[in-house]
Amino acid sequence: MAAPLDPRLVRRARATLPFLVALCVVGVGTALLILAQAWLLAESISSVFGTHTTTGLARWAGLLAAVFAGRALLAWAQESLAHRACATVKSQLRRDVLAARLARPTDARTSSSTLITLVTTGLDALDGYYSKYLPQLVLASIVPVVLAIAIGLQDLRSLVIVIITVPLIPVFMALIGWRTEAAMKRRWQTQSRLANHFADLVAGLPTLQVFGRARAQLAGLKRTEDASRAGTMGTLRIAFLSSFALELLATLSVALMAVTIGFRVDAGGMDLRTSLFILILAPEVYLPLRQVGTLYHDAADGMAAAEEAFSLIEHGQLTAGVAQTVPSARTAPLVVDGLTYTYPDAQTPAVDGVSLRIEPGELVALAGHSGGGKTTAMNCLLGFLTPQAGSIRIGDVDLCQASAATLQAWREQIAYVPQTPGLIHGTVADNVRLGHGELTDAQVRQLLDRCGGQSLGLAKTVSDDAEGLSAGERRRVALARALARVELGGAGLLVLDEPTAGLDADTEQTVLDAVRASGASVLVVSHRPQVLNQADRVVTVTKVAA
Repeated sequence: MAAPLDPRLVRRARATLPFLVALCVVGVGTALLILAQAWLLAESISSVFGTHTTTGLARWAGLLAAVFAGRALLAWAQESLAHRACATVKSQLRRDVLAARLARPTDARTSSSTLITLVTTGLDALDGYYSKYLPQLVLASIVPVVLAIAIGLQDLRSLVIVIITVPLIPVFMALIGWRTEAAMKRRWQTQSRLANHFADLVAGLPTLQVFGRARAQLAGLKRTEDASRAGTMGTLRIAFLSSFALELLATLSVALMAVTIGFRVDAGGMDLRTSLFILILAPEVYLPLRQVGTLYHDAADGMAAAEEAFSLIEHGQLTAGVAQTVPSARTAPLVVDGLTYTYPDAQTPAVDGVSLRIEPGELVALAGHSGGGKTTAMNCLLGFLTPQAGSIRIGDVDLCQASAATLQAWREQIAYVPQTPGLIHGTVADNVRLGHGELTDAQVRQLLDRCGGQSLGLAKTVSDDAEGLSAGERRRVALARALARVELGGAGLLVLDEPTAGLDADTEQTVLDAVRASGASVLVVSHRPQVLNQADRVVTVTKVAA
């Protein structure tokens, strides 16, 4: 069973610690008001039975009303604090998760659909954790102790019963919690599979429709959906059974104390006021513990999502450190020596011992068969992957040992065009201007023309998935944006992944001329003979044998 309070929530979610302090104050206040309530009830009832009159009953009722109002006020304050803290924590975790993913955008451990589920409905499940479970956990840590001390000051025998029976509830909670935790992890994995399956189906629906296989996917989707539904019902079954077990245990404990006190009152060994005071407090001792056990199931979804979020954050986290001065690739050589990287759970390296050197202003091509590790080597160069061996040096700076701040400074000097460039919703001009909003229409037009995009209108609408543009047009828009980064943003290194794929020979030459004229150092991944022939140097990456 996981710890009741994950310490990473305190370390990474800064709003958690002040919230816990506030909950402790609320818990102490609640315990004192419960004591006041029990004392007032015991005193008023024993007074009525002792004097056989209702004299002073209005005063007792007024005091009790004040106590009830105080408890209601504390409950409102607790709920208000919980919602505020939860909103802050969710916002911070979402930022940290997205920042971790941006730090390692090539990480294949988590799919896009799983990431979307996590930062939306996944982390929303923390509402139950912060608004219900965590406040009750703090109350369960404070209220039973305070009330047990008060009972002990009145009657030691009753205290012994409390000491013997109260620990049984956490023991049963732990036994039930182990089962619940495993069930919630399975449920989260099932939900992730359902999200991935649905996202894949939506993305591939046009292809499935063309080949008449769309309806055939319904059976697989239904199986995944049924598994998710069965997991949810199984978790609810555990929740109801555990609630029954905890309620039964607490009820029997209170009944044992009530029977013992009843015999002693009947024998004259305890007065009415003391017996009433203890009997009123007894259920309040067990109530916070019972509710923690019940609310654990409400919080389990949020805890599973938080666990996934922390896993992503810790995997993507780099030491911030101090940014070193990174020389520009326009003035310093970029040297890769013995680069080796093996993906997690892989048996053989994706790249093994790759070495290359790019002098200022050179165009170096990275060639090799598909799957040979060219993209992996490029991702190491960009700082998205950390190689297990070898070095990447720009001037005197070893990027493999660099801090996150240094890597960020390095990336600011790079203009990168991936094989499938990302475009935003808007116009062609909007996409070229991304990062350089000061570009005029004339400058955008010139950049596109230099990249062979004469036929692209500046006002042409582009959707999020670049619908309406061919693959070649998409690359030319991205290349124009990269050239703007080189010429206006001061980037000294152009990294291009298959920039001329799908282009005719004339357009390909236009693109190569534009890249050469930029004055930046260039690393290009390509299979195209025209690119390889015009490169200053060609480095061939071979696939590592399994």
